[in-house]
Amino acid sequence: MNQPINKKPPGFRSGFVSILGAPNVGKSTLLNRMLGEKISITSKKPQTTRNRILGVVHRTASQIIFIDTPGVHKPKGELNVRIVDIALSTIGDADLLLLVTDVSRPDLSSEEMLLGALQRQKQPVVLALNKIDLVQNSRVLKAIDAWKDVYPFRNIIPISATRGTQVTELLEVLEGALPEGPRYFPEDLVTDMPERFLAAEVIREKAFRLTGQEIPYAVAVTVDDFVENDVRNLIKIYATIHVERDSQKGIIIGKKGGKLKQIGEAARKDLQRMLGSRVVLELFVRVQKNWRKDTKALRRFGYG
Repeated sequence: MNQPINKKPPGFRSGFVSILGAPNVGKSTLLNRMLGEKISITSKKPQTTRNRILGVVHRTASQIIFIDTPGVHKPKGELNVRIVDIALSTIGDADLLLLVTDVSRPDLSSEEMLLGALQRQKQPVVLALNKIDLVQNSRVLKAIDAWKDVYPFRNIIPISATRGTQVTELLEVLEGALPEGPRYFPEDLVTDMPERFLAAEVIREKAFRLTGQEIPYAVAVTVDDFVENDVRNLIKIYATIHVERDSQKGIIIGKKGGKLKQIGEAARKDLQRMLGSRVVLELFVRVQKNWRKDTKALRRFGYG
């Protein structure tokens, strides 16, 4: 756990909040909304997030340190087992737990798993009912009543992460639930994730968004080189997109390299905004046979 950078201001609150939920409930979208900046990748496909992502919200009277986690689900395969382990491992490290659900499409199986994990913890839990913009108010009220009966949540807050509805209210509730404490991070820091990691995640997001069927789940990204030139305000990034089969490689590259170019251009634009510098991005595609079942490959790709 991080050491505080200064003494606790009078009445100041701080702590770590683990964001938990089933796949595709909007955890990463919510984190980006609360931060006012994109650090966690998103897509409409479930299981986009594979690692724990740290983001820091700085408020006048508090510092809220969020840990975005992969979606909790009944795992099949070595990769998914590790993804779920990553998510559940954050519970013990947190001062406060934020459970996010999709009020428009409940995932009963995953929610049952999460409730079982929460029953073994002592931290306070806040429930965010997300995607209220997709349902009628009567359905939201029914969901609130139903959740009240299954767990003693500290608060239940209906929100829309996409539209920002009641996100400020959610932050105020979370702030009030944190213990008094010091600032753990400088006020200009939004995440402690390395730039190389963020670059790999952005590239993977574009592969998720721009390909279909099974391709996104067979993709891993490694950054082979990250060269900064401060004089020219330029960063050169060399990255490899790993897939499991030759046929997937062909789809990622596309006709005459068109799909790979599309992925690279979309990623480059996001990286320039994120890094505040001109970016040259070189992408390569490599076949790593059945990497999702290979423990050595999983560790090499950061899922250890």
